[in-house]
Amino acid sequence: MSNLAKYSILTLKGIGIGMANVIPGVSGGTIAFLTGIYEELIESIKSFNITNLKLLLKGKFREFAKATDLAFLSCILLGILVSAFSLAKLMVYLLKYQPIATWSFFFGLILVSCFYIFGEIKKWNIGTIICLLAGIAIAVFVCMASPTQTTDAWWFIMVCGAIAICAMILPGISGSFVLLLLVKYEFVMNALSSFNIPILLLFAIGAVAGIIAFSHLLSWLLKKFYAQTIALLSGFMVGSLMRVWPWQKVVQHSVGTDTSLPVLPGKFAEIMGVSPQVGMAIVFIIIGIALVVVLESMGNKKKKEAPESTKE
Repeated sequence: MSNLAKYSILTLKGIGIGMANVIPGVSGGTIAFLTGIYEELIESIKSFNITNLKLLLKGKFREFAKATDLAFLSCILLGILVSAFSLAKLMVYLLKYQPIATWSFFFGLILVSCFYIFGEIKKWNIGTIICLLAGIAIAVFVCMASPTQTTDAWWFIMVCGAIAICAMILPGISGSFVLLLLVKYEFVMNALSSFNIPILLLFAIGAVAGIIAFSHLLSWLLKKFYAQTIALLSGFMVGSLMRVWPWQKVVQHSVGTDTSLPVLPGKFAEIMGVSPQVGMAIVFIIIGIALVVVLESMGNKKKKEAPESTKE
């Protein structure tokens, strides 16, 4: 594969992560997991440490780029930015006018990915089971939590950036939904659409600080407690299915968002007075499942071909 093709694919993966990050209920970390770049992404972010930053300050850009895997990270970041400033509007449109089809697609995507990620855990024991259940419980709690009023002070915008970015790289926990809980989702989206530089800069500073610090913790956990960490992350994804279930009953109206609970299609039709569109939902769930199966098959094929290429 040529470098152009490789970097183009990475940029597309970044676009997928960016799209997920602007949708309350869907995690960019989940997309990173699905596309097979999660651990590489964490390691690349983690590499922005004092030692490597000294290389940059000394003008050793080539060494800095190699040490931080800058080409990889730049492609992902480019995709995220393209998505945030363009495709985000499309996703907002789809969620407004085709919510059941859109949520069904993400439900299928996340549902089948859970099974593939379970396969990463070679040996289940009491520790991994506890981590799985803890992850499910945390995700369900986040999904059911009600937002409260918060300040618009500069320091809190930075805190929101740090918290949201940490959530964004956790599979199953939506950074956008965390912003909703902090009552800053609409605030940040408005800043993004109006290109409010001061607000975006404060948010970005908090995000950069948060993700660099958090990536070190995640990297350490994946190295020292791989099975338990994967089980916890898998639990986050399983628990998030509650939020992306296509049929939701609003139980509390709040500023910027609604607290909702999943219901059966029939109950949804009774409450909303509209068709539950079960047939269409099933189609899009299958499309989401099929997409993951194809991506996983392609990934497995590449893994099998890798030894042959090294022999050559």
